[in-house]
Formats: sequence, C-alpha cells, structure tokens
Amino acid sequence: QVQLVESGGGLVQAGGSLRLSCAVSGRTFSSNFMGWFRQAPGKEREFVGSISWSSGTTYYADSVKGRFTISRDKAKNTMYLQMNSLKPEDTAVYYCAARPSFTTPYGYWGQGTQVTVSS
Repeated sequence: QVQLVESGGGLVQAGGSLRLSCAVSGRTFSSNFMGWFRQAPGKEREFVGSISWSSGTTYYADSVKGRFTISRDKAKNTMYLQMNSLKPEDTAVYYCAARPSFTTPYGYWGQGTQVTVSS
C-alpha cells in the first residue's frame, strides 16, 4: 500500500518561492509515475505536473511551466515541487499522487498541503 504525505506549504508573498515535499512509503510499481495537482476554492482540481520515477522525465501544465520544477530523490523516496515566482492565482491546496503507469489513473493521493500567495 502506497502512502503519500505532503509537507512544505505555507504563506508566501507574490514573487516568492516555496518547496513542497511528498514522502512516499510502501513504494512499489504502483508509484512509478507521480504527479502534483492543486485545487483552489470553488474550482476543480487541476494538473500541475508529473514525473517518471525511473527516468526523471517531467511534464508541466502551461500555467506553471518555467516557474515550477518537479524532482525526486530516490534515496529518500521523496518527490519535490519547487515553486518560484509565485502568483496569487497559485493559491490552492496542493496534492501529490501516484499511479503505476503513464496510462492508468492516479490511484494514490496525499492529504494535501495549503499554499497561500499574498499580493
């Protein structure tokens, strides 16, 4: 059973940076591909980006491309989301998720961590 725990959220001013972490326990093939999602109040959850655990290949939503970077530390079983040049519209609860392959749904989710960007 894969368990995901996010941390690192908080309050930051526009233009600032934050780094979120997603600790993965029970890591198996079920978490070969991992992603970050976010959900702002009153809005649907949206894809932020993803990473292949084995190759490190990343994908990003256009809204965060060039500002956010996803990485993983295999030794620590942890995925990161480095967020730079934050904007008020980045305010949301951020979730990490895992799935076995690129074509299967995300089946494992963390509890989320709040990111608030003040203007």
